Amino acid sequence: MSNHRPIDLSIESYGETRGIPYSFAVLPWGSTEPHNYHLPYLTDCYLAHDIAVNAVDKAWSEYGVQGMVLPAIPLGSQNPGQRELPFCIHARYETQKNILADIVESLNLQNIHVLIIISGHGGNNFKSMVRDLSVDYPKMLIVICEWFAIEPRQGYFEESIDDHAGELETSVMIHYRPELVNLMSAGNGESKPFNIESLNNKVGWVPRDWAKSSIDTGVGNPEKSSVEKGSRYAEVVTDKIAMLLNELVNKSLY
Repeated sequence: MSNHRPIDLSIESYGETRGIPYSFAVLPWGSTEPHNYHLPYLTDCYLAHDIAVNAVDKAWSEYGVQGMVLPAIPLGSQNPGQRELPFCIHARYETQKNILADIVESLNLQNIHVLIIISGHGGNNFKSMVRDLSVDYPKMLIVICEWFAIEPRQGYFEESIDDHAGELETSVMIHYRPELVNLMSAGNGESKPFNIESLNNKVGWVPRDWAKSSIDTGVGNPEKSSVEKGSRYAEVVTDKIAMLLNELVNKSLY
C-alpha cells in the first residue's frame, strides 16, 4: 500500500484530492533573486516549499491533521542594489497584497479558513496585509511563519554572519535539493555593515544597498555548509511547524 499523502498542489490532481477533508492550506512565499554564485534564483521558493511539504507530511502522519501546500509565490520585495541585477524581480507591497487577497478569498469561499504563510525571504513583510485581510475575512485565520527564524542557528551552524545564501540556506538546500547547489562556484559572502553604528544596532532601520554591502550578493560564507547541518536544522524546524499546524487546527486561539 502506498504511503503517498496528497499534500503538494504542484504535483497533485483533483482525482487525488477530492473528498479529503483538508483543514488548512500552507502558502510558501519566496522571491526571485541572486543567491551568491552557487544557489539558484528561486532558492527562497524551493526552501519555503520543501519545508512546508515536510512539515505538512509530519502533521498528517503524527497528528492526523490534513492540509495542502499551495504553489510557491516567487515574488518578493527587493533592496536597492539587488533589484538592478539581471532577472532579480521586485514585487511591490500592493502586488503582494493583491495576490494574497485573491488566495484568501478563494480559500474562504471553499471553507478552508486556516492559512499559514511559510516565508522564505527576509525582505517580505506580511503583518499589515494580514491585519487588513483579517478585517475583510473575519472567518480566516492567517498565520505568518518565517521558517529560517523559528530555531536559533547557534548550535547548528558555525558562521556568525549568515544572512543571505550563507551556511544556513546552503546547508538546507543541500539537504533538500543537492543537485541545485554548486559550492565550487560560491563566493565567500563578504559584506559590509553600515557606517552608522545605530543602524547596525537596530536603533533605526533603512534598506541595505546590496551593491554597496555585498560583493557576490551573499551575506555570510557558505564554505562550511553540509548536508548534515541542513538535515539537523530542517528536522527541528519542520517538527515545530508540524506542531503549529496541529495546534491551529485543534485548539482555539484564546
